[in-house]
Amino acid sequence: MWRIWLLFDPRRTLVALFTFLFVLALLIHFILLSTDRFNWLEGPRAAANETTHSSLVLPA
Repeated sequence: MWRIWLLFDPRRTLVALFTFLFVLALLIHFILLSTDRFNWLEGPRAAANETTHSSLVLPA
């Protein structure tokens, strides 16, 4: 295992790893925020409001 660190600079490798993991975490969180079920900021009320507005029937 120690020979691998002779090939790669440990600081650059760890910075690259942490950057990749941070970007991956942001991507996962934004994907979850875009769904109705897992949006913890707006909650399920946003989906309920959309259904009530679309279910209104206007008189002809």
